[in-house]
Amino acid sequence: MDEAIADTLAGVGPRLAGLRTAHGMTLADLSEATGISVSTLSRLESGGRRPTLELLLPIAAAHQVPLDELVAAPPVGDPRVRLRPRRANGMTVVPLTERPGGLQAFKMLIPFRGDEPDPRVHEGYEWLYVLDGRLRLVLGGHDVVLGAGEAAEFDTHVPHWFGSADRDRAVELLSLFGPQGEKIHTRAAPRERRTAGHGG
Repeated sequence: MDEAIADTLAGVGPRLAGLRTAHGMTLADLSEATGISVSTLSRLESGGRRPTLELLLPIAAAHQVPLDELVAAPPVGDPRVRLRPRRANGMTVVPLTERPGGLQAFKMLIPFRGDEPDPRVHEGYEWLYVLDGRLRLVLGGHDVVLGAGEAAEFDTHVPHWFGSADRDRAVELLSLFGPQGEKIHTRAAPRERRTAGHGG
């Protein structure tokens, strides 16, 4: 197999996992939306199942993205990264990495949604850094608010939810996500604060 094709195929699994996570979907959610079994989706994301059009087309339709976003074959001869913002559950998500495999980076803008936190779990490890505004993070038994310049990291097997802490303001943040459980080397623990009075 051509090396470029092999590299592209190797990057599909992590890209699928990152896209699903950015949309706030579990494997079960995606299975229900596509008709593809949870085990098949899991093997696709981990690289244990080779991606085919038959599998990728319903996944692209479920995420409402073009098929080439799942494959992300880079334009030949053009080194520029073409950022393609997308909307998911009221959030604006901008992928910052095109590199296949490993850690994936996203910039997110999340408005106050007014809904009650609905913690989810999925494969991976996530690191969040608040650029502007205030982020409410519900993680396991913790309910904390992070301000600009604060960071948090967690295993995404722990039930979690995050959104803007303020009704009149969106929160802007960076997310680094390791679909195979890669951890960030630099650690910054948020100051825990009580969040009584902050709706979710």
